[in-house]
Amino acid sequence: MAGRVVLVTGVSRDLGRKFAVAAAEHPHVERVIGVDVVPPRGDVGGVSFVRADIRNPVIAKILAKEDVDTVVHMSIISTPGPAGGRTTMKELNVIGTMQLLAAIQRSETVRHLVVKSTTTVYGASHRDPAMFTEEMEPRRTPRSGYGKDVAEIEGYVRGLARRRPDLNVTVLRCANVVGPTVNSPITSYLRMPVLPTVLGFDPRVQFLHEEDLLGALGHAVAAERPGTYNIAGDGLLTLSQITRRLARPTLPMPGFAIGGIGNVLRSARLTDFSPELRAFLTYGRGVDTTRMREQLGFEPRYTTQTAIEDFASSLEPGIHRLDAALASLEARLSAASVPASSQPAPAPLTEAGTR
Repeated sequence: MAGRVVLVTGVSRDLGRKFAVAAAEHPHVERVIGVDVVPPRGDVGGVSFVRADIRNPVIAKILAKEDVDTVVHMSIISTPGPAGGRTTMKELNVIGTMQLLAAIQRSETVRHLVVKSTTTVYGASHRDPAMFTEEMEPRRTPRSGYGKDVAEIEGYVRGLARRRPDLNVTVLRCANVVGPTVNSPITSYLRMPVLPTVLGFDPRVQFLHEEDLLGALGHAVAAERPGTYNIAGDGLLTLSQITRRLARPTLPMPGFAIGGIGNVLRSARLTDFSPELRAFLTYGRGVDTTRMREQLGFEPRYTTQTAIEDFASSLEPGIHRLDAALASLEARLSAASVPASSQPAPAPLTEAGTR
């Protein structure tokens, strides 16, 4: 990594910022340029922040001006923002990536591209194999949303690799990321005091710890090994095993009712119950990581189980506060519907938040 000049997209989000800061501290990296439409929150250390929209051709000028030789693309978002909704999300993901790839194709200095993709590209359905390898296609092609965006993005990346055979292109298909500081649809779901589940299903799922995500990105930059790699912790857990480790009660519901609950949760800004998340919580997903170890040479520190355990440890201080909030809400609802003289005393809450 001697003398590297690294450009990182998506640094306004925590994981993008953390990776940029870690890369800037590497002794063989000369400079790191962080790019996003809004400034990052928190300390950026030695990262030079440039406020720019990758949907704009100005990104090509930044690559040339800064003599960038390595691009790490982390600006692929999984949920619509508060402004613009799904239309803006697709523009940021697909149009932004197309503009960035066009700039890289014309660049005379860029020789390595690392793309943070996701195992969501495989989808989740009842026809899935036990473990997806990198050569496999989804059994049900995504027709909308985040999954469709990622499939299109990877297609454009493969096209760039064909047009620029001199360019090292590394695609990391990361499993759902969890950790104490991660804020995503899946972690928002797992932080809920009661977890709605699909009646009759107990999916097997696989996770990647946030520290291993940052480690995999750094390793990919250093190794310069082109190809597509599944990145995930060892092992799988069923959703019921996860809920027990999180000390969270579940609310099993018919599959058709989950969509309605998802709309309520989205309106309350508790979590974004997207079609991809609902499918994941119904059928689960597992990926084979042989290529990650044997060809990329990366070994995660956390297994799926230890990643969940670390995530669970961050929830413990907040469990009783959440329970108190639920009890207060229930009391208000009861007071509004039952005469004061006939109100029964509320039952105490248990350690796991159930009656």
